[in-house]
Amino acid sequence: MQIPSTLGDLTSLINTANDLMFHDVVIYILLATGVLFTVWSGFGQYRALTHGVGVIRGKYDRKNDPGAINHFQALSAALSATVGLGNIGGVALAVALGGPGAVFWMWVIGVLGMALKMTEVTQTMLYRNTDDPDNPHGGPMFVLRDSLKKVGLGPLGWVLGSVFCITLLTSAITGGNMFQAWNVADTTHTYFPTVPKIAVGIVLAVAVGAVIIGGIRRIGSVAGRLVPVMCALYLLAAGYVLALHLGDLPGLLMLIVRHGLGLEPTASASGAFVGGTFGYAVMFGVKRALFSSEAGQGSAPIAHAAAKCDEPVREGVVAGLEPFIDTVVVCTLTALVILASGAWNRGPEAAFAEDVPLVFTPPADADEGDPPAWTIADTPVPERTAEAKRITGTTGWNAGEGVFLLIEADDSVDTGGRLHRLTGVVNVPDEGAPFIAFSPYVGDTKPTLAGRGLYADYAGSTLTAHAFDRVTPGLGKWLVTISIWLFAISTMISWSYYGEQGVYFMLGGVRKQVAEPVIIAYKLIYCLLIIVSTMPFITTDAELDMWTTLGLGVMLVANIPIMWVFGHQAMKAYHAYIGRLKRGEFPTHDAPSIEDVVSGKDVE
Repeated sequence: MQIPSTLGDLTSLINTANDLMFHDVVIYILLATGVLFTVWSGFGQYRALTHGVGVIRGKYDRKNDPGAINHFQALSAALSATVGLGNIGGVALAVALGGPGAVFWMWVIGVLGMALKMTEVTQTMLYRNTDDPDNPHGGPMFVLRDSLKKVGLGPLGWVLGSVFCITLLTSAITGGNMFQAWNVADTTHTYFPTVPKIAVGIVLAVAVGAVIIGGIRRIGSVAGRLVPVMCALYLLAAGYVLALHLGDLPGLLMLIVRHGLGLEPTASASGAFVGGTFGYAVMFGVKRALFSSEAGQGSAPIAHAAAKCDEPVREGVVAGLEPFIDTVVVCTLTALVILASGAWNRGPEAAFAEDVPLVFTPPADADEGDPPAWTIADTPVPERTAEAKRITGTTGWNAGEGVFLLIEADDSVDTGGRLHRLTGVVNVPDEGAPFIAFSPYVGDTKPTLAGRGLYADYAGSTLTAHAFDRVTPGLGKWLVTISIWLFAISTMISWSYYGEQGVYFMLGGVRKQVAEPVIIAYKLIYCLLIIVSTMPFITTDAELDMWTTLGLGVMLVANIPIMWVFGHQAMKAYHAYIGRLKRGEFPTHDAPSIEDVVSGKDVE
């Protein structure tokens, strides 16, 4: 394989890999896996929503069980990695690129994901290492190593487990780190232009570092307090927006279902939305739901392995609650806010006058055989409309702000039409008027303007913030900015721990004196990458999606086969546990106080 020599080559290589990992066949396999374990468990989603609630309430907690944190804290630690910017920025990406139909497929993955989570966590609990009861280790890599060790293939198990760990670290760096830091920096800088993006990265790195140095106990303690507060804050604001659009909700839900089932061939282009085919909606709905819930990814079992528990299935049932909370509840509210506010198909924020030249010219030095790159010369920025000024609370354009024009060019298999976005960046020179530097459009057909409207390019979480601002100016600015800081910090904390467990496994049980410096070095590098992620090498939502898709895809490709090979063990244990539960063989006690559950004092 040729090593990419330029950033463009690297982008092409990653996109090719992503296309393979999310080919239609792969998506069908993912859906089939969720259906398999849903049926095999007898619709275990019901047990998660009933028995699982009782478990996290502390009715089954026992101080003498092996583990470091209680069920609630383990669930919070896992949710702190899932309920995050995937719910704000990821959902925005799905709706902006895939249309309303993407939400329907997020629901499908949310429900099927409950069975996936329950199965993969049960597998891990069956094989977790509790040699140190206060610092247990677990995850798909331990399932591979220890199950193969039983049949005399321990070295092969370590090799395969290490391959999974490499995918785990890839996802920790991209989705668990880069996606979070980039979104926080982009949204914060959009609303507070005087705050440099790299300054945001430095603050995030310090905040995350202060927590992860303390290990899983501190992570569980922080997550147990942070997750409920940040969820409540966000859900209250979303509920307020939807209450104002109560009459629109039935129509929006019908729109989601019709596009999601393909009853309408394409999601028609309107405003900033350039259209989306049925297949495109499915792909983005599945990708974003998997990224948000992490179902089938193999990451959440690492957090649940730290729970105080001597019944493996019990923690698996608790884990089944995660996709429901994350995807069915939180992601749906975000999607409905974006749809109800009209942010997804918003109109332009400015318009070019007829006498402003917007002429496409091909470069004179195009290589023979390459499609031409059609360009527009740097263009003065038109003034924002009065309505845009009211919503954004600004009078002009900020340096580095992303914008786009709509153009007609080659047919798009993704959107089902000929519309494309021609992106650009606002430049504000020390002298002279601000101007837009447009990126070239690469294609065989010479583009034509689809209108002279100029759209602000709200990427990821910034689109969700704009949706709130369209309802109540200033709400998105403060709510989403505060929320993404909390969500991102909690997610990066948990993903740092996931990566740490991967490093621990690959060290292969080396002496503690050797392992500890390596793990500390990993934590420092992880925090440094937070800062690097806020540097300007990602500029659009498509580029952001590319990197997060890479991290998600490699883990799914590694973990789904593990579930198929070893899932029968989890299902056997599950049915045995449910049988004992029905017979009343598990003693319970009065639920401890909420404060004791949140703080973990009920198991101290």
